[in-house]
Amino acid sequence: MTGTLVLAGTPIGDIADAPPRLVAELAGADVIAAEDTRRLRRLTQALDVQPSGRVVSYFEGNESARTPELVEALAGGARVLLVTDAGMPSVSDPGYRLVAAAVEKDIRVTAVPGPSAVLTALALSGLPVDRFCFEGFLPRKAGERLSRLREVGGERRTLVYFEAPHRLDDTLAAMAEVFGTERRAAVCRELTKTYEEVKRGPLGELAAWAAEGVRGEITVVVEGAPENTESLDAEELVRRVRVREEAGERRKEAIAAVAAGAGVPKREVFDAVVAAKRSAS
Repeated sequence: MTGTLVLAGTPIGDIADAPPRLVAELAGADVIAAEDTRRLRRLTQALDVQPSGRVVSYFEGNESARTPELVEALAGGARVLLVTDAGMPSVSDPGYRLVAAAVEKDIRVTAVPGPSAVLTALALSGLPVDRFCFEGFLPRKAGERLSRLREVGGERRTLVYFEAPHRLDDTLAAMAEVFGTERRAAVCRELTKTYEEVKRGPLGELAAWAAEGVRGEITVVVEGAPENTESLDAEELVRRVRVREEAGERRKEAIAAVAAGAGVPKREVFDAVVAAKRSAS
């Protein structure tokens, strides 16, 4: 018989949030694959549990090389427990490659549900939670970051992002540029930890707040695009683009911002601008 791959959620801050099953899995697994073995050691000490199985590292740098080894152990009947530094494996953390490889070999994959920064931030944000979209980390480069945000400019579902504290001000400023300064959002910092903070408000205000510097683990929740209740005609779309251009914004960025604000595809705004230019000439 083949073994079982167990994905286990670990606390994102408060150690008391560790699910009871996590203790049993840590004690009984044949192999524990940990994103950081030092953090695993601190976790087991805090939970007063002594792993009986072999502990190996499994992080972004060795994921590709170590996956075949773990699949071999699973194929031989081992129970392999995968834990990351915080939260659920595979969610912006190592795990996807191993899960995919195990599924391909028809090996059983199960989970020990646990804390999740995505769901915790979403619930605390005060924004709609009936439909949401997790976007992970945005690109570090400014141009790529703006491009990624424009891709979801018209997305009506609530958006959830992870971000590093030293890039938060730039990210919120980019969001305000693409989504509009009045789009509601929430910055969730140090969730479940001693200095937990949830800062809610329009993106413009949050960008100004973050410019002073923010520390800790960050999750950003952004309200989805509004429904297009205005039924803007082509003339009004062109006028809004022109206003933004006259304020110094490049046409490409102006079109993306107007489309996001109106809740229409960028192509619709672009076509309106091109048609207006032809008419004028």
